[in-house]
Amino acid sequence: MSNIRRVGVLTAAGAAVLAFACACGSTVASTGTASPGMTSSPTTQAPASTAPATPPPGMPADAAVKVTTVSGLGQIVTDSNGFTLYRFDQDSAHPSKATCTGSCATLWPGAAAPGQLTGNGVSPSLIGTVTGADGTKQLTLNGWPLYRYAPDTKAGQVNGEGVGGTWWAVTPTGGEAKPATPTHPNAPNMSSNGDTTIGGNGY
Repeated sequence: MSNIRRVGVLTAAGAAVLAFACACGSTVASTGTASPGMTSSPTTQAPASTAPATPPPGMPADAAVKVTTVSGLGQIVTDSNGFTLYRFDQDSAHPSKATCTGSCATLWPGAAAPGQLTGNGVSPSLIGTVTGADGTKQLTLNGWPLYRYAPDTKAGQVNGEGVGGTWWAVTPTGGEAKPATPTHPNAPNMSSNGDTTIGGNGY
């Protein structure tokens, strides 16, 4: 074999070895693994906020008393469930004193005072309590003890307005909500034993 031919063979063989070495190096680099001690940290998402919704400003949740508008009477006060609250002329405001007891309290139960005395549309400074004859706390508004009327079976009813000429729905300032035309001053009422009676004081 001539020297020129031998050099050509050796050159071709060297080129093949070099190409194989490069290919192997590339494969190792592309499939290499992370060295010990280097671990990847999984990513986590922050939990969605679960904060409770709050009532809009001026709208306390479960307010002890609320204001509503009734045709012919204007603005009156109700309890947290929308039932009309009344005041009694025989009571006193300064000092607060509830005089409706016995059969009267059966027909006109005192408005029970909740734990928090809040108002929607009523000044908080006017809301208070008085201890009734049975020892329970009764709501007051501007000093006047507040009552429900048993025949008001649905929210928004004002069947007790003007009964006996002594019972009145209450305004947001604790006043008497009176219509332009007087209502039934001697409306029949239920006594504590279920009989129908007519009383000058509405019970």
